[in-house]
Amino acid sequence: MSYRTLAEPYRFADDPIKGSRFVAWAAPIADAGTFDGLLADARKEWPDASHHCWAWRLRDGSHRSGDDGEPGGSAGRPILAQIEGHDVVDVGIVVARWFGGTKLGVGGLMRAYGGCAGRALDRAEVVVVVPTVRLTVEHDYDDTGAVQGVVASAGLTVIDIAYDRRVIVTLEVPEPDAEALSARLVDRTRGRADVQDA
Repeated sequence: MSYRTLAEPYRFADDPIKGSRFVAWAAPIADAGTFDGLLADARKEWPDASHHCWAWRLRDGSHRSGDDGEPGGSAGRPILAQIEGHDVVDVGIVVARWFGGTKLGVGGLMRAYGGCAGRALDRAEVVVVVPTVRLTVEHDYDDTGAVQGVVASAGLTVIDIAYDRRVIVTLEVPEPDAEALSARLVDRTRGRADVQDA
């Protein structure tokens, strides 16, 4: 299954709301530990911000959010809702707030934090990623043409080729196509090719 994520980190500074400033830092992340690094970087870069509210969501379905001293549910959850609404995963967002002297109320905070995160995601470059697996294809030298034909017609990336008693080709294959490709390789070599996960 393909998924949508961010191509690179993106920052967005929203217009001030009743004197309070909001800046979102959205970034692709690999796991919760990667997000912890992003949050630490945001706190280091913006040490004078009143709050560093955040949310992250991974493609395995796990997610978390934090209000960093704002009223419960007024900041982290709206940020997470924007990540979900934009249908992106492996993404973390930190929204920093500099308090401007006027309280916004829970509803105002939800709109401000969620809005800033949403506008950052509206502008950030989103990419569609197709997960891949690596396969090794061990085949006889006589089957080189057949294997190369299947690889070329599928537009696959060859990672490595080793020449020994037999030829061993390592391929990068889109996950959804791996099973069908293995079957084609075995079929085209009349069962002589041995296809394994790398």
